[in-house]
Amino acid sequence: MADDFDLLETNSQEKTEKVDVNWGKAIDTMKSKLAQEDDPESRQKILNATLDDVVDMAEKDRTTLLDAIKDLTDYQDEVGILFERFSSLNEKEQKVIDDAQKALERAKIELEDAQNKPDTWWNNLWGRKSKIKSADQSLKEAEKVRAGADNKAKAMFQERIESADVQTLLSELSYKSQAAVTRLKNREVEIKEVEEKLKDAIVEASKNHTKALEKKKETEDKLEEQYALLKQSRQALEDVSDKQSAEYSEALSKVTTIEQKVEELEGLKNAYTTLAASKDSFVHKHNLTIKVLTSLRSNLQTHRAKLKSDTDERLKYYDGYVVALKARTDQEFAAILEHLGVKTDEHIGETLASMHTASAKARQEMMDNIPVHEKVMQGVYGSYAEALQEIRAKDSDIQKNFAERYGIDMKEMFEDYYAADANAPSGDGDAAPAPKKEESSDDDLLG
Repeated sequence: MADDFDLLETNSQEKTEKVDVNWGKAIDTMKSKLAQEDDPESRQKILNATLDDVVDMAEKDRTTLLDAIKDLTDYQDEVGILFERFSSLNEKEQKVIDDAQKALERAKIELEDAQNKPDTWWNNLWGRKSKIKSADQSLKEAEKVRAGADNKAKAMFQERIESADVQTLLSELSYKSQAAVTRLKNREVEIKEVEEKLKDAIVEASKNHTKALEKKKETEDKLEEQYALLKQSRQALEDVSDKQSAEYSEALSKVTTIEQKVEELEGLKNAYTTLAASKDSFVHKHNLTIKVLTSLRSNLQTHRAKLKSDTDERLKYYDGYVVALKARTDQEFAAILEHLGVKTDEHIGETLASMHTASAKARQEMMDNIPVHEKVMQGVYGSYAEALQEIRAKDSDIQKNFAERYGIDMKEMFEDYYAADANAPSGDGDAAPAPKKEESSDDDLLG
């Protein structure tokens, strides 16, 4: 049986890679998020909408988009979908990844340089081994930093988009859609390649199925020969009368040898029967797999074509939405300016009217206060005359005192003083306003 067709060999070089993905959880999470957007009261909101309501609705749009972007990013990580990079990574965020990658490459080169130095006593004297150890430690640290750089950049990106406006979030969603179109196309190519391999596998499995059947038939023919020989040898064994003779031993040995041959051929027959069934089964399995993959590829083509077309349209749709939001803001701004203008007009009108009213009232108050001022002045003059009368009485006492004590007649001096004041009152006590003359006369007396 030693030929070029040995299907009993079990040497396999196939490699399999297990990917542990919780598809159910990821998909259920996304569906749940999308289902929450259903709102039975949306019609009533539209009918009763005001500009203030639109502000709340736009903020809800932003929040929904933000949650969707986060969920999509987490979904990509969870199911192993990795786009080349985020569309919105800014220079600072991208620099985290780039710096980590450059540091890793430098660390690899430094370690390689240190290891490439000859292992001589001179180089070891100058720290070859310690440099290798230090470079190896630096490489491990660089690998650790690089491993976390993507997550750090992603965290920075997520933190930044927390306060992103609707336009930024729509751009991110559009980018993910465009990236998905490219990914779908690549997946179609991959499926097509697998389909071609499966077609070749079907042809190979069919050939092996046919060969297994042929080998099974050859084995069955040999079994028929061995069955006949076994029957003859057993009959010859029975024909030997002396069970202790060499002839009996030889006949028994022949029977045993043929039985072993039959056993071996029966085993081969079963093996080839099983192989034939297995190859036939895999022909059907491969055929089914091709049908499934072809269907999936067709569906991917449909999704890709629709997503690509819809994404192009959505970009225009989103532009319209963003412009509408800006127009709403402009309209609100204009309304605020108009409202402020009206209020300003009202305030200025109130101020001007108040000015006129206050001015008229001030004029009236001024006129009303004239008699009051006259009464006050009459009181002032009366008090002044009263005080002057008291001063004259006291002057008279001073004159008498001076005359009695010093023999000086002050009457003439005081009469000259009063005579010198043209506005001086007469001796009968009539009031006359001249307070300043009185002060200057004091100065004269002290001169």
